[in-house]
Amino acid sequence: MNKNARYTISSGSKFEEMAGYSRAVVDGDFIFVSGTVGYDFKTGAIPAGVEAQTRQALDNIAAALAQADASLADVVRIRVFLTKRDDILPASRILGETFRDPRPTNTTVIVTLAEEEMLVELEVTALRRR
Repeated sequence: MNKNARYTISSGSKFEEMAGYSRAVVDGDFIFVSGTVGYDFKTGAIPAGVEAQTRQALDNIAAALAQADASLADVVRIRVFLTKRDDILPASRILGETFRDPRPTNTTVIVTLAEEEMLVELEVTALRRR
């Protein structure tokens, strides 16, 4: 594939077509991954707890990045959306374990998410390092 081509990656979610978005857009060496919650595609459920949801969201993001020939090591920016202030430290610890030098930029905000059981949503931008 042309390295400068723009293409999309889908998770197969019915919401992508309904809401007019893609799981990720690859544009050259940049990969933009949509907000991703801790939905487990194997079980069809959202695990309990912010730690489990953060890990699952990272797994979902890693899967999208892999389809773009990239990995979590290529992430340059992360946006973290949490529903509870008390979850900032537990989620941050997992992000700190996941992202090492060079660490990406990070913006964390407290929000209301689409479903009550959703505690965290992550959005990333990655730049493939070759």
